[in-house]
Formats: sequence, C-alpha cells, structure tokens
Amino acid sequence: MAFDVARIRGLFPALGDGWIHFDGPAGMLVPEQVASAVSTAMRAPVSGPGGAFPASQRAESIVTAARRAVADLVGADPAGVVLGSSAAVLLRRLVDALSERWTLGDEVVVSRLDEQTNIAPWTHGAKRVGAVVRWAEIDIENCELPAWQYENLVNARTKAVAVTAASGAVGTRPDVPTIAEFAKRVGALVVVDATAAAPFLPLDMNALGADVLVVSAQAWGGPAVGALVFRDPDLLERLPSASLDPGARGPARLELGPHAYPLLAGLVASIDYLAGLDDAATGSRRERLVTSLGSAKSYHAGLLAQLSTELRALRHVMVIGDAMRRIPALAFTVTGKKAPEVADYLASQGLCAFADLGTSGVFAALGVGEVGGAVRIALAHYSNVFEVNQLVRVLEELR
Repeated sequence: MAFDVARIRGLFPALGDGWIHFDGPAGMLVPEQVASAVSTAMRAPVSGPGGAFPASQRAESIVTAARRAVADLVGADPAGVVLGSSAAVLLRRLVDALSERWTLGDEVVVSRLDEQTNIAPWTHGAKRVGAVVRWAEIDIENCELPAWQYENLVNARTKAVAVTAASGAVGTRPDVPTIAEFAKRVGALVVVDATAAAPFLPLDMNALGADVLVVSAQAWGGPAVGALVFRDPDLLERLPSASLDPGARGPARLELGPHAYPLLAGLVASIDYLAGLDDAATGSRRERLVTSLGSAKSYHAGLLAQLSTELRALRHVMVIGDAMRRIPALAFTVTGKKAPEVADYLASQGLCAFADLGTSGVFAALGVGEVGGAVRIALAHYSNVFEVNQLVRVLEELR
C-alpha cells in the first residue's frame, strides 16, 4: 500500500497556515484540485438543464458526473443518488417524505451514538405524526453500540432504523450489517449515516445492508454538498415527491431548486482525490477508491493507535471510549479543566481542536457535561506522526 502522507500534504495549500489541524469534526481542509474544479466551473458558462445549447448541456453533464462519482464511492447505482446542500437537509427531506405514510403508534429506532444530524429529523417526524421513538443505548465503558439490542428494539410497527456507520465523536464503528439484518426481519428501512466513515473506509452499501446511505463531501475536503443514496432506485418513485416540478422522476423527486453546479464539479474532484490517496491504485474509479481508502484505513489505524496509547499514558488525560473497531476520531477530558479551557490552550500552542460541552448526542448520554465537556479531535489524510507527537507534548505540559 502506497499511502505517502508527505505527498498528500503537498495537495493542501491551506496547510501553509502553520497550524496543526485536528479539527476534522468540522470537515477536512480542501485539496487544491477541488478548489480548482469549483473555480473552473464558476468561470465556465453553465446554465439550467434542458436546453439544446452548450451551457445547458454542461449543467446536465456536471450533475450526471456527480451522481456517478458518489455511486462509485459507496458502491451504488447512480440512478439512486440524490444531491443536496448537506446531509442534514437531505435526511430531513427523506424523513418528511417517509413520515407522510406513518400513523399513530408506528415506531422508529435511533441510537445514542449518532450525531444530531441522524437523530433530530427522525424524532421531529415521529413527534409530528404520533410515532414512537425507540433508542439503542451505548455501553458507557467503551462506547460500543451493542448490535444484539436491536433484536428487541424492532418489531412489526418499526418503519425505520437509523444508525451511524461510524461516530465522528468517539470513533466507534458499530456492527451495521447485523443491525440491518434485525431491521430487515421486520421489513424496516435501514438508513445509515456514513458521513464520518466515508473519509477513512471503503464503503459498500450492499455489504452494510443499508437501504439508504448519506454522506457529506465536507467530511473529506469536498465542497458543501451532501448525497442521499438509495440502494434500490425504485424506492424513490414510491416516496411522495418533494420537488417543485410535478413531473420530477428519480433522484429529482427529492431535490429542490437548481443545483450549485460549481460545487457539484468540486464534489467530483473530491472523490477523484480520494481515489488517488494511494498513488499505486489502478483500475476503475471504484477500484481505485477501494484501494486508496483501504490504504488510508491502515495508515490511520497505526497513527490512531500511537495517539491513543500515548494519551492514555498521561494520568491527567482520560480518553473517552475504547471501541474495538473505529475511525481515527476520539475525545478526551483533562482532570480539573473544562473542555473550552483545554481547547483554548491547544489553540495558543498552534493546534486546532473543538470543545464539546456535552449537552447533546453521545456526550450527553455519557454525562460528559457534568465534568466540563470533552475535547474532540480527528485525524485527517494529511495528519502525521510529528503532529501527533506535538499534541501529546502540549497536553503533557497541561498538568
């Protein structure tokens, strides 16, 4: 595997700011080829689709290319790829469409491990129609999401099971295929939020057992674009349409207004960037994505193991969770200090990290707010050993 982090760092002009970026929870920095693709598309004549002139045809080709790129990323059919401004917007639109057919007493299952992006739309939709929300709990010792509990959570009234492919807060990767198997026994729709997982793992929505999967390009350094992917494109035709066009078919049924064509061009470039993370990757874009993200997974596993081991060796630092399968994201607390104090100190030493006060999501379930919150960090494709060592050194000085 040829994951050359020095080469990859050279793709990011923003790294010239001199800061060490562990602010991955807000999305990775933007590689040059993505910025160039957006800029080029903004300079070119692009109109609305449906015309017989080049500017209109260019718009159609950009949308088609974006659907194909996302399909390659997750192993799906381009006909099932819905494009929008963010994962949050698309999930809300999906739930609004699904809940039109829910009735009083129907149920949905969400998890304490998920971000609000994949919780709030479901709880809102359930409240609106009188459906019941059931919660899958996490193990507070290791932040695992036990799959066995779903056998008891789902039943004949369950309409949907929403679960994350990986937690961007504590890194846990739950056993989604087993969860999906329990859901399918009762005919429930399985909706997987792969936003945090997509930058670090080869995704295959069939292997995951997902009926619908959502990603956000900002997570891996792409533009502000999200995608909702349906394993069976025919399901789109069975959902109530959200489009302003009464004749909309396929993905357009859940798409509102004109697309941001330059951003979609950037989306394609960002997925091509992922496919080139391993400079030895060959074959189709799908094949190169599998190879490159497999290399990224191996590289980050080593880097995360070093970081986790060294942080746990600091007596005044407590790393939250210890899941067996994980992405390179973690959270920690520092004895005697609130999370914002720690984040401010890290910033004073040139390191970017976020403080979470623990008022929602997994940290609220863990009671982290009672100790002043947690500091969230995530590695990126451009993270290296030097940066990990710097983080450990600065935290060691914070005794």
